[in-house]
Amino acid sequence: MPEEHTYTIEMHRKEDHGREDNARIITLHTSRGAIDARLHEPPDGPGTAGIVWVFGAGGGLGGPAGGLYTRLAGQLAPAGVTSLRLDYRQPNHLMECTLDVLVGVAFLRTLGSARLVLVGHSFGGAVVINAGANSDAVVGVAALSSQTYGAEAVRDLSPRSLLLLHGSADEVLPDACSRLLYEQAGDPKELHLFPGCRHGLDACRQEVDVTLIDWLRRTLALSPAQSL
Repeated sequence: MPEEHTYTIEMHRKEDHGREDNARIITLHTSRGAIDARLHEPPDGPGTAGIVWVFGAGGGLGGPAGGLYTRLAGQLAPAGVTSLRLDYRQPNHLMECTLDVLVGVAFLRTLGSARLVLVGHSFGGAVVINAGANSDAVVGVAALSSQTYGAEAVRDLSPRSLLLLHGSADEVLPDACSRLLYEQAGDPKELHLFPGCRHGLDACRQEVDVTLIDWLRRTLALSPAQSL
């Protein structure tokens, strides 16, 4: 029998570095290294809903579709949603990136977020699927233009909600990837394909915004007073 490896990570402290794009620039210092992140907080104080946003294999903070993460995190903050845009310590290392997201989840919980959603693009789709399957605080996972490699945990996500978005003209990962993940996942799940849209989802950014915000509103159970 091959030896099973157990991976652990602990958060030690948070360090602030000012502001950027209406967010706090922070570093999460952990037992495995430092994580660069941006924190968007509700103007009226901490809410109970939170989102961790991660990018593809190269890391980064802005997201696809013309800076989707920065854009939506700003729109969601007035609705009481705390967002953490997180850059990987070791991009393209699935387990290390998954641990980074789980640190982000734990950090948002210390701020009062009880219902959490994870959003990832491309390689990040596999990352958030793995992290979501390993956290009881996560109520939903959104995988955008996702790969299938390393995403076998999609079978374990239910009863968490799953949203899959993919462009039909994806030149990097064909939409068959999201179709397969949809088939493998349990309920509740949604699959939205955008005709003619490529891997970065730039040409369909408006449709992506509308679809993702609607799903976030339902999944995070935002009240009518928090409607976007």
